[in-house]
Amino acid sequence: MLAACGAEPDRQAEPAEPAVRAEGRVDVLARFLALEPAGPDDSVVAEVGTTVIYASDVRREIAARSLHDQPASVAPSDPVFQQVLSELTEQRLLALEALRRGMDRDIEARRRLAAAEERILGNILVETVVANSITDEAIERIYQEQNRLAPRVEEVRASHILVTTREEAEEVARLLAEGEDFAQLARQVSQDPGTRLDGGDLGYFTRDGMVQAFSRQAFDTEVGVISEPFQTDYGWHVLRVTDRRVQPRPGLESLRGNIVRFLTLEGIQTLLDTVRQTYPVTRSGVPAPSQIRAPGPVQPGDPEESGEDEPDDAGLDDAGEASER
Repeated sequence: MLAACGAEPDRQAEPAEPAVRAEGRVDVLARFLALEPAGPDDSVVAEVGTTVIYASDVRREIAARSLHDQPASVAPSDPVFQQVLSELTEQRLLALEALRRGMDRDIEARRRLAAAEERILGNILVETVVANSITDEAIERIYQEQNRLAPRVEEVRASHILVTTREEAEEVARLLAEGEDFAQLARQVSQDPGTRLDGGDLGYFTRDGMVQAFSRQAFDTEVGVISEPFQTDYGWHVLRVTDRRVQPRPGLESLRGNIVRFLTLEGIQTLLDTVRQTYPVTRSGVPAPSQIRAPGPVQPGDPEESGEDEPDDAGLDDAGEASER
């Protein structure tokens, strides 16, 4: 009797979190309690019950959500850090309460926890194996290979003056022939709002960069020469070619993002091909593709046995109509 009365206060003093039990549970609480700092400089920024949240947890979440350009340098006093810490604290509170209520023993919860862990472990494997293999040397190799294989494309740089009628274009050509400044005249009379204030300058473009009639005229005109008036769907033009060159190669930095994505996808595929050799995959209930399905036995009356051709659609239609009649 005395033992029973003396045990009650001890139970009331226990923490709100459930005791860690291994029988048939996903031991999430044990993982909370077992978390260690990410390094000697990692510090505890919040205590939730008997669990802690480290600064590295907050910065990892900041990085995952792209909330800062340099997540590792975000100070605890930063508003972004404090906002994410509040969200992680609330998330931990809800998780602990769910554990207290035994929700981690629910079959659906266990499946969802397993799926989340599976996804995270897969991502860590990719980050470790694939991302670490994407070195500056690999990026440079792909860049040089692309430069070697990419065709060199010719470009011209031209300026133009756009007007409505042929008569106006001929007057523009006459004024230019008499020595009128091309850029000044373009600013005065050109009806192209995108280039008028730049003296009609279109910059560099390839043959595919303009409508066909304009490109043909530009690439047929020598540098420094003013063209005869010509027409496109936009009106009448007079153009002057100011330069001609082979299109320069794009710089490495402009292609780095695309190269990294390519190497990442290639690395993931290579990794999957490798691990498939270790873990055979059998999919149930999925028919084999027709090109690899083994031919079945030939049944009596099949075209393969009789040598007769299958009737075409027209013959089937005729037979159907005859049976209806």
